[in-house]
Amino acid sequence: MAGRKVQAGGKNSIPARAVLCLIAAVAPCAAARAGTGAFAPSSYLGSLDPGLVWELLIGSVVVASFFGAVGLWILSALRKAKRAQLRRNAFVSSALNHLNQGVVMTDAQERIVFCNDRYLDIYGLSRADIRRNMTGVELLELRRDRGVLDVSAEDFFARAAAPEGLVTELPGGRSVLVKYFVLPNGGSVATHLDVSEQRRLSRQLASTKQFLESVLDHVPACVAAKSIEDGCYIFANSAFERFSRFSRDHIVGKRADEIFRPETAASIDTADRAALNAAEGYHRSEFFVERGSDKRILASNRVIARNEAGEPEFLIALFEDITDRRSLSQELESTKKFLELVVDNIPVALIVEQVKDGRYLLANRSAETILNRRREETTGLTASDIFNAKEAKLIIARDEAAIKKRGMITEEHPISTKDGLRLFLTRRATVLNDAGEPQYLIKTHEDVTDRRQTESRMAHMAYHDGLTDLPNRAAFLQALTQMIEACEGTGEEFAVLCVDLDGLKEVNDVFGHALGDKLLIEVAHRLQDSARGGVVARLSGDEFGLIIDGKQPVAGIALAEQAAEALGQDFLIDGKSVRTGLTTGIAVFPHNGTDGASLLANAGAALFRAKQKSRGTISLYQPEMDHQIRDRRVLHQDLSMAVKNGELSLAFQPQGAAGHSVAESEIIGFEALARWQHPVRGQVSPAEFIPIAEESGLIVEMGEWILREACREAASWPKPLQVAVNLSPAQFMHGDVVGLVHSILIETGLAPGRLELEITEGVLIEDFDRGLALLRRLKALGVRISMDDFGSGYSSLSYLQAFPFDKIKIDRGFIVNLGRNPQSAAIVRAVIDLGHGLEMSIIAEGVETVDQLTFLAREGCDGVQGYLLGKPAPIGQFAALVGGDQLAETVRRAG
Repeated sequence: MAGRKVQAGGKNSIPARAVLCLIAAVAPCAAARAGTGAFAPSSYLGSLDPGLVWELLIGSVVVASFFGAVGLWILSALRKAKRAQLRRNAFVSSALNHLNQGVVMTDAQERIVFCNDRYLDIYGLSRADIRRNMTGVELLELRRDRGVLDVSAEDFFARAAAPEGLVTELPGGRSVLVKYFVLPNGGSVATHLDVSEQRRLSRQLASTKQFLESVLDHVPACVAAKSIEDGCYIFANSAFERFSRFSRDHIVGKRADEIFRPETAASIDTADRAALNAAEGYHRSEFFVERGSDKRILASNRVIARNEAGEPEFLIALFEDITDRRSLSQELESTKKFLELVVDNIPVALIVEQVKDGRYLLANRSAETILNRRREETTGLTASDIFNAKEAKLIIARDEAAIKKRGMITEEHPISTKDGLRLFLTRRATVLNDAGEPQYLIKTHEDVTDRRQTESRMAHMAYHDGLTDLPNRAAFLQALTQMIEACEGTGEEFAVLCVDLDGLKEVNDVFGHALGDKLLIEVAHRLQDSARGGVVARLSGDEFGLIIDGKQPVAGIALAEQAAEALGQDFLIDGKSVRTGLTTGIAVFPHNGTDGASLLANAGAALFRAKQKSRGTISLYQPEMDHQIRDRRVLHQDLSMAVKNGELSLAFQPQGAAGHSVAESEIIGFEALARWQHPVRGQVSPAEFIPIAEESGLIVEMGEWILREACREAASWPKPLQVAVNLSPAQFMHGDVVGLVHSILIETGLAPGRLELEITEGVLIEDFDRGLALLRRLKALGVRISMDDFGSGYSSLSYLQAFPFDKIKIDRGFIVNLGRNPQSAAIVRAVIDLGHGLEMSIIAEGVETVDQLTFLAREGCDGVQGYLLGKPAPIGQFAALVGGDQLAETVRRAG
């Protein structure tokens, strides 16, 4: 007790001591004064009373002692308070440093006043990283630099201050929950809790719960669970819903007597009580329930689920309707037949094999083609029982390889069938049992013969001319490159021949393009015969290329003479005798060029000179032929002036829907085509000036004029027909083609949906990514994009996959042989199916006969264009189609 009093009075001990000291000091002095006052001489200090002096001295000592004691007391109290504060701070710091949460405190100036060790550990920081007077924002920037902050500072404070806090994701898949609190003094406290494990467990719990509910929901038997405490249902699966004809929302949270009729509820309660009273906590019973107007018999299994204390908590009921067992058996049989029907109608052969003995367990109807017998006969047999020894050995080896891999193996190989040797795509997949050992081998066999043939035809199309089936320009340049590589450094020579077919234009004008195309086919045959296995290619409309090795230029000239002689004989086509000839230009490797482009260009220059000399002549390339190039430059200058002087005009060729006759082929639009009336040369063929325009870049300026004029003209049509305009690859490489189209549409007022831009694959060949981006921007304007001359290039299929074209134009080279060449018909049919499969419309060029039109309509081609519907002509000739009789009359009067 005394000790406690001392402790209780400890705070006043220093003042008490000071008073005691004061008393102790005064008492002796007073006594001294009393004892000595009688003999002190009064005149010792002059006029002052010595006693008074002593009292003053003693008082001063007492006062000084008092204030000294007070000062000592105050100093002692301050030191004690400081030590207590340091102990409290150490205790708080130690306590906060041992928290499982990171803690950061800031003062009113947002300076960090405390940061515990857990915070540093969570974010991989060190105590040295926390600078003196560092602010909270600077700490966040430090974390961002270290890659441990995935939000901005503004988002951090805003979201962390929310009641739910902010969860940040750290490298390594860790998650930290941050909560931020502002203190009344203006400071703040932020807590950082690593919740990675909690989130993982939460996700795992949610996944497990979802999985269990999904499993129960797909159990075919009725499953329900209820709380024993109040008898309310807490779960019901889909089967329960179907049986009770109540929704799950209606069942959960209610008792049986709130859902079912009294008799049914009573039966359920009886079964529940029986399960509760059963010693083993399990009860099986059968009872009647009412469902609608009939009674059903249920076979029920009830299980009691207990809590940790062993007390009953939930009752789980599993039951099934056994009233219609026979009907259920029939339904199961029906389901089995349904599954068999589905399996049988899978468009691939399906075989399931047992791994342990290699016996077939299942085969669908499609597999009968491979097995060469009915599927029922294969059950229980092995590959050795079904196939001959050689085939069985190969099949077993492939099966074992798939089983050993325990994964998917895909391969293509031929298989003998009743229809002959077919190419199949076979997939083998191993199914493992619960122990992880191979149990079944599932094999599918897909007949890809027709697909591969189509792909082969498509690949052939990429490098061959659609009309003559000769290699095209791309294939010819490739062959030239290979020939140069073979001859380089060997001293060997070869010649490149550019051959121009004389008189083709006249044949087309007199007899029509159909007969002209047949002539080209016959010319190709005779050239191949003359070349005797050498390379022959069709470079353009009436120009062919040949490669011949041997002593040059003798071998080249000899081949040119043989070809000219072969083509000099009359062609009998459709009962008409047609004559033609050859004009040839020759360039020799390595004297006239060491690369394919140079050789072909120089052979073309030689051909140009031969044409100038006389048709039917042969010309060897000479360096002085450069003047011919200058002539082309003159033509280029004339063409440049033609654009400025208005010598260019537009012709329009109608496009129609593919009908079974011309009358049924409704006109849906026109293609705008450039024409040049030269003041001296007369009408210049587009085949002459378009290549010059493209080579020189003039096509950009010309293309802008064509596009503007076509849009202006189409905008004036009363009928909203479409207008198609060709865009050159050069227009995509130079200038802002998207901005140009946009400005012209605004300027002319033409609706974007009526403009169709036709492009060739050259747009994408030059710069695929840029071309693709420009096409997407053009389509965003609302215009339609069409792939022109499809099949004449070498990479159209990949471009169809990369960009959703609105339309595909089949090159006329494939149309001319319809009805005569089965391969052409198959290719056209494949292109139509390909386009429709990609949701693109198809239009065919060069339609000149009713038979071609009928074929295209029958195959589902969407549109046609060609001389059968109309030749290119000024729009005035089609006034009735675009504007009715009134416009036609206006045009007639003006003309």
